[in-house]
Amino acid sequence: MADRDIPLMAHLMRRAGFGASRDELEARAKKGYEATVEELIDPDAHGMPRVDILKLYRYHPMTEVPPNPSSAQMNLIFQFIQTRRPLEEKMMLFWHMLFATGNSKVDSPPDMIKQMEILRSKGLGNYKDLLLVISKNPAMLFWLDNNQNHRTAPNENWGRELLELFSMGQGHYSEDDVKMAARAFTGWTMKPKLPRSPYMRGTWEFEYRAEDHDDGDKTFLGRTGNFNGEDIIDIIAKEPATAQFIARHLYNFFVEDDVQVPSWLDVPAKNPKAVDTIAKVLKDSDYDVKSALRFLFNAPFFKDEKVWFAKVKNPTELVVGVSRLVGEYQERSMPGLVQTAVEPGYQGQEIVNPPSVEGWHYGSEWIDTGSLVRRVNYAAEKLGNASFPGVQSIIDRLASKFSLTPEELLDGCLELLGMIRLEAGTRKQLIEHVQAAGPLKRGSTEAQRRAFAGRVSELLQLIGSTREYQFC
Repeated sequence: MADRDIPLMAHLMRRAGFGASRDELEARAKKGYEATVEELIDPDAHGMPRVDILKLYRYHPMTEVPPNPSSAQMNLIFQFIQTRRPLEEKMMLFWHMLFATGNSKVDSPPDMIKQMEILRSKGLGNYKDLLLVISKNPAMLFWLDNNQNHRTAPNENWGRELLELFSMGQGHYSEDDVKMAARAFTGWTMKPKLPRSPYMRGTWEFEYRAEDHDDGDKTFLGRTGNFNGEDIIDIIAKEPATAQFIARHLYNFFVEDDVQVPSWLDVPAKNPKAVDTIAKVLKDSDYDVKSALRFLFNAPFFKDEKVWFAKVKNPTELVVGVSRLVGEYQERSMPGLVQTAVEPGYQGQEIVNPPSVEGWHYGSEWIDTGSLVRRVNYAAEKLGNASFPGVQSIIDRLASKFSLTPEELLDGCLELLGMIRLEAGTRKQLIEHVQAAGPLKRGSTEAQRRAFAGRVSELLQLIGSTREYQFC
């Protein structure tokens, strides 16, 4: 295989998944880049099995109908770590960050899991279809008060965020359009459900109440008619701003960090031409997400080495990527899963509970003094634990050579951690650290092998502590 095949595959798997082990990268490189893209975007067609979720329920039964946010997070993190369909899970995270809905208000983890399953099952499908389903999702309806949107007293919250954050972006609609959208979605609500006590309450179900719907004429984005919610979504999809908005989100999530969404009206995209081409694919395919991602992952702007490691890992990417790499939670009882599930929240990204409808701020804003210490400590602790099968695999690969120079050891660790790249100053410091500990040999006795494993584990910890490891 060509010298660039493995590094390019590592780049693809960091962005379209949560990273990959050296064994997986080599297997995928033999399969080919384009074939791997096809498997990622259409796992059903390639026979990729879903996660055996019963394995989780067997040992953590509270995660099936989670009574609290941490149980819901266990459900999701387990599937992120175990999946053989990484892009499907990554797209669920993408849509969760876009259609930000928080349990802090919804106060129903089972309903949040139902919404996340919608994002998983439809996230690689059609954006218009997904937007319509999310418009009827009870967690979203309650989160943005559409259950309080009545014919005689319209509530504009859902209509406003639909336009501003979920489809078109600021500057492409008027206040009158918000009012008309609100009127069109009157009567979209939820059926009543049992109270929380004395038993676990049931989940919400969507309900349309015709008697509460405003069936008068509405003028929306220059069109007039007796519009309902489905009509509003159809009109939104015809607007060029919508394809541009979703395309910029895709570029930002998969290619390189952009400014925060509220600044998009004033600050151009980093690569306007790339965003334009993604938007054209979306429009030409009637918003088929697979088509857009197929184009994006095969595009020169995605493969360009200038965008490799140009994104700060979000906390979920960091936590899941490390856990997958070290081979954590492969044993049956999975002790410690709850600590891993809540870890992204300690680092600033509490899954199922974004801070607002705007979602999380990303890029460099993932990093502050507290979160950086937490991120470094998490990666270093896991990567330095030689009892994990993934770490032991790295040690075994490096031990296949009787002796290693400090440079060879560092390069071997960087390759086996997913083709990590270090700046010259960081590289120099790590080589000097290895040199200071003396010659590095695998040895033949048990004590020598343990010493070798300790040296490798220590270097893996140091790499996980670097600034460069924070990027993907």
